Amino acid sequence: MKIPFSKYQGTGNDFILIDNRDQRFSELTRAQIARLCDRRFGVGGDGMILLNSHDRYDFEMKNYNSDGGECSMCGNGGRSLVAFARSKGIQKDLYRFWAIDGEHEAQITESKSGPIVHLKMKDVTNIRETPAGHILDTGSPHLVCQVKNLMTYDVVTEGRKIRNSAMFMPSGINVNFVEVNGDKFFVRTYERGVEDETLSCGTGIIAAALVCSATEIETRGGKLGVKFTRQSATEFQDIWLIGPAQLTFEGTIEI
Repeated sequence: MKIPFSKYQGTGNDFILIDNRDQRFSELTRAQIARLCDRRFGVGGDGMILLNSHDRYDFEMKNYNSDGGECSMCGNGGRSLVAFARSKGIQKDLYRFWAIDGEHEAQITESKSGPIVHLKMKDVTNIRETPAGHILDTGSPHLVCQVKNLMTYDVVTEGRKIRNSAMFMPSGINVNFVEVNGDKFFVRTYERGVEDETLSCGTGIIAAALVCSATEIETRGGKLGVKFTRQSATEFQDIWLIGPAQLTFEGTIEI
């Protein structure tokens, strides 16, 4: 089977995007998806996303982790998919699409460095403080921990320990390590399903922003903006993730 694809990245979080509006690739197996995401034997990516048709929305987002399993909402992936949809002829001032966690809206604005995608995320209705850190669901479950010396912190080892700890099983959790330096916030994330650190995680950025009351977060892959309306100490609405989504290359692969 030959699969045409586009590779996009949003602040270093990279995805294989496939136009599946004709449903040609709906039956890809977990093993095939994992191979496509493999950085040595496939295209390589933190995940794969299908652009599907939807009878009530502009399109549907169907996303998978690099291990081939279907995953919860991905913020950077959603922003990348909106840019991909525009390149495939879906032209809207305001996009409305369906994802695993429900309805999303998006807009694209232009900057000197390229398109900036504004993605509206689900409301957050609860933040729970635990000895391990703050737990919240921003479309995917996240733990936010504050640490020092983040640039030298062993994110993979410590993130894997927490992700696999008994309190978060069987599904596990994404782990965000945050360092606060004055009014600057830096985040590094260990992502379940990727089972490694990613250069950026959109839903993790939102989690850190809400916990820290931040409107700009820096990651190893770049900066992302977050807008939100605080309803209470634990409730947030009108949450938007804002940042670049860029095409890196296109091609066809046979599997």
